[in-house]
Amino acid sequence: MMEQKTPTRIVIVGAGQAGAALAAKLRRLGFAGAITMIGAEAALPYERPPLSKAFLLGKIDAERLQLRPPSFYREQEITLLTGQTVQKILPQDQLVRLEDEALGYDALALTTGSAPRKLPDAVTGGLRGVHVLRNIDDARALAKACGSARRALVVGGGYVGLEATAVFRGLGIEVTLVELGARILSRVAAPETADRLRDLHLSHGVTILEGTGLAELCGNGRVEEAVLTDGTTLPTDLVLAGIGAVARDGLARDAGLAVQDGILVDRFGRSSDPAIYAAGDCARFPFDGVPTRLESVQNAVDQAEHVAANMLGQATPYHPVPWFWSDQYDLKLQIAGLGHGHEQVVIRPGKRDGAVSHWYFRGGSMKAVDALNDPASFMLGRRLLEKGCRVRPEDVGGSTAHLRQILESA
Repeated sequence: MMEQKTPTRIVIVGAGQAGAALAAKLRRLGFAGAITMIGAEAALPYERPPLSKAFLLGKIDAERLQLRPPSFYREQEITLLTGQTVQKILPQDQLVRLEDEALGYDALALTTGSAPRKLPDAVTGGLRGVHVLRNIDDARALAKACGSARRALVVGGGYVGLEATAVFRGLGIEVTLVELGARILSRVAAPETADRLRDLHLSHGVTILEGTGLAELCGNGRVEEAVLTDGTTLPTDLVLAGIGAVARDGLARDAGLAVQDGILVDRFGRSSDPAIYAAGDCARFPFDGVPTRLESVQNAVDQAEHVAANMLGQATPYHPVPWFWSDQYDLKLQIAGLGHGHEQVVIRPGKRDGAVSHWYFRGGSMKAVDALNDPASFMLGRRLLEKGCRVRPEDVGGSTAHLRQILESA
């Protein structure tokens, strides 16, 4: 890593999970300079995962979502500017321009996150009752709509769509889920995992239509009917689009940084400008030989903390073992690693009734594990990946003791 001066002024653009983790880590590492964190939302930095679960169900309020109390930012002397939008970054002058002022920086971190893909206007017709779920305002609007909704259409069979579907059914709302691809979770999970989740939703009365998309929404000012790509028409009074997210990399692109659905960074989190770093959903970094962008709380926090250390000259490469989770009805899915490009899946029954894990292999080596109501297998698989253990398909078919021996001998 290049020689660099220790910064005295650090600006963080983005006040989500990554931005908050980065600021806190800087202080824990002893950084005594100025930290300014800028967030477009009016709220203090908060947790996002509960938005599609507990918050949507009304089980927790907005205050409980806060990552830190207001006093934390005062005590740590972190200047937090909420409800403010960065207009432009001027790398040559090392300035961040807001609407009414410009802030200088020695090092800049972009933790701008990602934005949900929205259905085209040609499909929605500008009708009310069409939602996305990304921030707290989205969740509030969706929760309000759920109060009177009877029939929901969920567009997209990824984790956001499936989690929201489970919440809707818990509220007594009829749900049809359409997935344009051949199956649900086609980009993120093996068929074995998708099959288990499909069966779960079907058992709760959800209608799932795969290989089917949304052609058009109809209504008088508000959505009343959905026309699908196969010509089917469905009465509906609530539509949720869960069709993925795109990186918020517009500021970086306009500043001349290298972007590719995400800000391209090296293994230290540094962008094409050595004074500018990126972390979290907006960053695309080298992973397993491929530029990769991860959308998860774990990655946002871990990558942000690595960036904090590297801003202060520690030169720590980022080599994560990604992990994720999803709660749907009474099922907890826990994932360790990335199974992209896998060639084989080994199914391993768990100790409890209904518990199972799916182990992904490529080139005879373990790449990931999906654990369904099987936390022991998740923890074992995660530790094997973290230690870089060589695990073969036949090892997974053996005893737990054998896998533990592999772990202990690493």
